[in-house]
Amino acid sequence: MKLLLKIIRRISLFFLDIVETGVIALSIFVVVYLFILQPHEVKGNSMLPNFEHGQFLITDKITYRLKEPSRGDVVVFKAPVDTRFDYIKRIIGLPGEEIKIQNNQIFINGQKLEEIYLPESFVTRAGQLFKNNQSFTLEPDQYLVMGDNREHSSDSREWGPVPKENLVGRVWLRYWPLNKIGKIKKEEYEFTNSS
Repeated sequence: MKLLLKIIRRISLFFLDIVETGVIALSIFVVVYLFILQPHEVKGNSMLPNFEHGQFLITDKITYRLKEPSRGDVVVFKAPVDTRFDYIKRIIGLPGEEIKIQNNQIFINGQKLEEIYLPESFVTRAGQLFKNNQSFTLEPDQYLVMGDNREHSSDSREWGPVPKENLVGRVWLRYWPLNKIGKIKKEEYEFTNSS
């Protein structure tokens, strides 16, 4: 009888250890998911050629608590039409900047933005909100975002700037497919005078 009780006690302690380990692991996962890192899947072709449909990314949710978003960052944010969904786009314009789309080119504070990370054949057409040759100044804590594949992207040109509070975080790592795994580097751009 004592042996049976001893066995039952050991089995009970074993299962209690498993449950305790599971609760701790789940707690760590929830904290990481809610406050530090979150997985996202690229859906659609709006970020081609740099991000393809079906790729999986890790979004860093801490960076923008410590520093301001910057131009060229690829970000995940709450969709403007339905905040239950997340979008992925690139930050083009920063708070307080004057933006203008003219002759399929982006001008920021009067200087032409040269996006070296995009093929030369890509053009940036005006949209419903950002009309051709009309200036628009971003408010504090507003960001102009666009998909890299400008001809096939619903972005700030159609539905306006993204408020900072809607930013989920900065895309930090691509982890699928395995042949494309790696940290997302900040792409280069430059400004040229409009004259």
